[in-house]
Amino acid sequence: MVDKALTTYKVVQYPSRFLPKLFRTHILFDYLIYPTFTVLYNQMTIKDKPFAIIYKLVLITFPAFLVELWAVKKTDLIKWNKGWKWYHTFGGVIIKSLITRSFIGVVRIIDSKQQKITPKS
Repeated sequence: MVDKALTTYKVVQYPSRFLPKLFRTHILFDYLIYPTFTVLYNQMTIKDKPFAIIYKLVLITFPAFLVELWAVKKTDLIKWNKGWKWYHTFGGVIIKSLITRSFIGVVRIIDSKQQKITPKS
C-alpha cells in the first residue's frame, strides 16, 4: 500500500519494471521479496526481546537497502523524486517491519492465551 501511494504521487518511480502497463510498482519486491523477508524475520525473532528484534531488523534490512541504493545510482530500475532520500526508504522499511512484527507478536500472545483456555481433545 505504501509503495502504491509513493508511485501514484511519483515520489518513487520504477522506469524499468515487469508488466509496466499493469503495475506502477515493483511487483517482484512488493509481492515476493518483502513478504518473504517479513515471514523470515518474524520467524527469526519469534522469542526475542525488543532490543534483539530491532538490531536483527537493522542487520537484515541494511544489505537490501544497499542494493536499492546501488540500483538508484547505477541503474534505471528505481528513481527517487520530490526530495526522497535514502533515509526515507531505510526508515520506512524499518517502521513498516516493526509494525508488522508488533502485530504478529500481539496475535501470538492472543493465540497462546486461547490455547491455555481451550482444552485439548
